[in-house]
Amino acid sequence: MLDVRRLRILQHLAAYGTVAATADALHLTAPAVSQHLAALQKEAGTPVVEKHGRTLRLTAAGELLVAHTEVILAELAAAESGLAAMKGGRRGTVRISAFASAARTLVPPLFERLAGPDIAPGNGTGAARDLSLRLSVQEPDEALDELHKRSTDLALVHSYTVLPRSVPAAWEQSVLMEEPVLLALHPDRAGLEGLAAGQPADLSRLAHLPWLTPGPETSCYEMIQRACGAAGFVPDIRAASSDFSVLTALAAADAGAVLVPRMALPDHTAPLSLHPLVRPVSRTVFTVSRAGTGKHPDLRAVLDLLHETATALDDRGGNRPGRPR
Repeated sequence: MLDVRRLRILQHLAAYGTVAATADALHLTAPAVSQHLAALQKEAGTPVVEKHGRTLRLTAAGELLVAHTEVILAELAAAESGLAAMKGGRRGTVRISAFASAARTLVPPLFERLAGPDIAPGNGTGAARDLSLRLSVQEPDEALDELHKRSTDLALVHSYTVLPRSVPAAWEQSVLMEEPVLLALHPDRAGLEGLAAGQPADLSRLAHLPWLTPGPETSCYEMIQRACGAAGFVPDIRAASSDFSVLTALAAADAGAVLVPRMALPDHTAPLSLHPLVRPVSRTVFTVSRAGTGKHPDLRAVLDLLHETATALDDRGGNRPGRPR
């Protein structure tokens, strides 16, 4: 019979890539991991890993076992969530990985709500004051990798209409909000381009402008490349920063044009002329958790609060001048 503990080690090896990293993640020694893999191989009756240079890689049998292990671990997680719900929840720590603008706007209210007096059990949220959060700010791909490695419990990620993002079908997803991508220009520059305040902008008419973009390591950079490409040009990039507050400050200084998701706009910035796009581009912000974990009371409480926060943020954003919905 296959040992679930050893299957879990194999799953970690698939996620982390090396015996040393797997051992570190599971708080084992490298020899112990190797011994468990050897024992699993005997149980399976066929090789599950093979040497590839100085590392190990999964065989076809190993990949098959990992696929089934994901299902087994999801069922175990669902069972644990159900038991925790029956017992009234286990107030512990929820680890969140979120991209920068979500970490700035969606996550701080969670800390405030969980520390406040109105979140005691019985108020409808299911939260409790002894539930704590741990936040890691990461790009969506990195957050999903951490989720796969079981180093985080909840990933806040995004996708664009021009740049879809795929996640494993078995994982649990929940959309928090959809927001437009806006063109930000200095007001005088917008006037020179014939754009009245809030008027939709045709990117194909703005190919001559200098552009400000996030760094090429980000999906937001790829979004801008695709949006401009669909308009028929390659943007002339004059400045790059993965901090949208820097990019919008530069745009306010008439250094160039920038495409920015509504939520990434700083709360306080110099005057900007903001425009939706004639060919709309939108960003979907959603949560991802491993299969079977979404019903755990701790994670459920965080998800409920995130949805409340996102709804309030979306309503406020829609009412702000220059921030069309």
